[in-house]
Amino acid sequence: MKIIHIAIFLSSSAFLYYGMECLLSQKMKDEFARFGLKNQRVLTAYLQLAGGLGLIIGYFFLPILIFVAAAGLTLLMLLGFAVRIKIKDSTAESLPSLVLALVNLFIAVSYYQQLTAL
Repeated sequence: MKIIHIAIFLSSSAFLYYGMECLLSQKMKDEFARFGLKNQRVLTAYLQLAGGLGLIIGYFFLPILIFVAAAGLTLLMLLGFAVRIKIKDSTAESLPSLVLALVNLFIAVSYYQQLTAL
């Protein structure tokens, strides 16, 4: 199995999980309040779920959807990382958003290269 396929599987799994957590978990509700983004929690959850589903659907049916989903998730995680930096969270708390941003950037760039090579 290629690294890109593993990255897609891991990213889609993570975002489907965190999207549901964002909708249902009291801990996530409290986190968004701490971030000062209480009103953006549901939107963030739906964007995470849409991105995760976009990666899966794109993998099986429509590769351009992988590029769009990964690019969107990259932006979402870069914004999440910026929020963590702004509220002065620790490196351990901030690092997951940066790692997910980089994984999705890798996916987006890889698929962009594949799509433009056709």
